[in-house]
Amino acid sequence: MRRIALIVNPFASGVTEAGLERVEQELRAAGEVTTLRTERPRHAVELAHEACADGYDAIVGFSGDGGYNELLNGLEHGTPVGFVPGGGTSVLPRALRLPREPVPAARQIAQALAAGRTRRISLGRVNGARFAFQAGIGFDAAIVRKVDDLGRSADGRRPGDLAFLRAIVSLIKEHNGRFQPALEVKGLGRAAFAVIANTDPQTYAGRLGLHFAPDARFELGLDVAAPIDVRAREVPRLFAASFLGRGFNRSGALWGHDLDRIEIVCDEPLPLQADGEDLGDVTEAVFEAERDAIGVLV
Repeated sequence: MRRIALIVNPFASGVTEAGLERVEQELRAAGEVTTLRTERPRHAVELAHEACADGYDAIVGFSGDGGYNELLNGLEHGTPVGFVPGGGTSVLPRALRLPREPVPAARQIAQALAAGRTRRISLGRVNGARFAFQAGIGFDAAIVRKVDDLGRSADGRRPGDLAFLRAIVSLIKEHNGRFQPALEVKGLGRAAFAVIANTDPQTYAGRLGLHFAPDARFELGLDVAAPIDVRAREVPRLFAASFLGRGFNRSGALWGHDLDRIEIVCDEPLPLQADGEDLGDVTEAVFEAERDAIGVLV
């Protein structure tokens, strides 16, 4: 019988005990389920590493994007992996076209495992740390940090889309209405900030996807989209173009598609994020494509 390790973040906003029981029930259609609960930051990295060492046939994450990111950073030996949406946004399973509700998603993952069906996708790495769908330096990473600083509510939920909008307004004020060139994308030029994409869309605002780099695909290398010089009045236009699937205005941005390596040097320490997780301030970042990295149960 197949052995499935279900790594759960019990503090994720979309994870409940009742929901967990139903997810476990769906996955049992494909094998024996062992539920492993995270207890602290980075614990999912350890649990995934141990599950691979113990020879589980599949690992499934039930969490938000931060939990998925940790799982991927502990994954090895080619173990197939699935992602059940348990966060407020859950970008990764949505980008993989899984249902937005946990139980139907778990059902599809179980069906894929029973049928031996996986989708091979690439991952990204930044300074050695894996990411699944998107990373960035500067503006978007600063937004992530501001929202994280707000903390979570009593039920474990992160602030919603309105908090992100407020963070954008706050950043614009802090920069006096202009984001000037602050980093160098080697081989391309100088830019105000940079988004590194491993798929499209890169994130979501409610039901709408944001397409900063619309040509990015899970099966390819990395894409970079880096606006060169952005004034406050241009920020709404950038987001409008992203909602419409056109990405940043190419005439005012640096672009790179299907790349194996992207090197960025900052004028001063700038915030870095990967899959919505704050990785601190950096002066240099090396992004690498890990092609055909994992098999995803979809």
